[in-house]
Amino acid sequence: KTFEPVKKALKDAGVDKSEIGDVVLVGGMTRMPLVLKKVKEFFGKDPHQGVNPDEVVAVGAAIQGAVLAGDSSVSDITLLDVTPLTLGLETLGGIRTPLIERNTTIPTEKTQVFSTASDNQTSVEIHVLQGEREMAKDNKTLGRFMLEGIPPAPRGIPQVEVTFKIDANGILNVSAKDKASGKEQSITITASTQLDDSEVDMLVKEAAEKAADDKKQKERVEVKIEAESVAFQIEKFVDEFKDKLNDTDKTELKKEAESLKEMAAKDDFDADKLKEATKEATTKLQQKGAAMYEQAAKEVDAEDANTESTEKVEEGEVIEPDDEKKK
Repeated sequence: KTFEPVKKALKDAGVDKSEIGDVVLVGGMTRMPLVLKKVKEFFGKDPHQGVNPDEVVAVGAAIQGAVLAGDSSVSDITLLDVTPLTLGLETLGGIRTPLIERNTTIPTEKTQVFSTASDNQTSVEIHVLQGEREMAKDNKTLGRFMLEGIPPAPRGIPQVEVTFKIDANGILNVSAKDKASGKEQSITITASTQLDDSEVDMLVKEAAEKAADDKKQKERVEVKIEAESVAFQIEKFVDEFKDKLNDTDKTELKKEAESLKEMAAKDDFDADKLKEATKEATTKLQQKGAAMYEQAAKEVDAEDANTESTEKVEEGEVIEPDDEKKK
């Protein structure tokens, strides 16, 4: 029981016990010979004896307060705090997309570019989340805000730059900026790290217990998103190259797109079948595209050959008929 928190701290920090420089004991009970013995056995070294175990927490709090206040007497000391849980936002399909991972040292900043999910979409909602679950609905909502004024454009074209920034006091600022219009909106969240250890442990444990189910649910959503994306690509391809595709190809591709959309629209769709259908549709789209470009290349080569032949005639000025040559 005594060493479970120690093992957890090492795991969360991503370090091996052999990498620990000094072991500082906290609390008067750590003076017990048995505790000292177990600590030495676990770490392979004697615990640090230079600080009074009864005073070490108070000393640490005083130092941290001085650092945060900018006291020059502690200018050579750097205190590292971390985010207790992952911070992210909700994206297409209700998936939680992480930006700042759990146990990231603060202050920190992370920026990622997102886009729109629909044609002519002029606004996006930024749903800020905290937690370790894969789906947005299973995490804690820290805040929401809207970014308006995005210029109408096809899906996937607009670029929305989202930035998560945590300062030394644990205050989170989330901003979203549309790169085209320059429109920007933000929110400041002061309680992003105000969770006690028991709450954090409970949320982490819950995420671990439901990790397998969450993974399946996320994969199912991703299969649906991919199917809808391929259907969109097919429809866009047919529309852009309708003058170059024959009626048979256009009809075949349109049927593929409709089939994918119908399968994905069902609440009880078979993920494996939809995934396979998406793969087949993607292959057909690639084949049609390759055939079209191959034909276009042949036409260009033929035009180049005709041009070259014409140039040769002009250079020779006159080409006599065969019967004229014989005379």
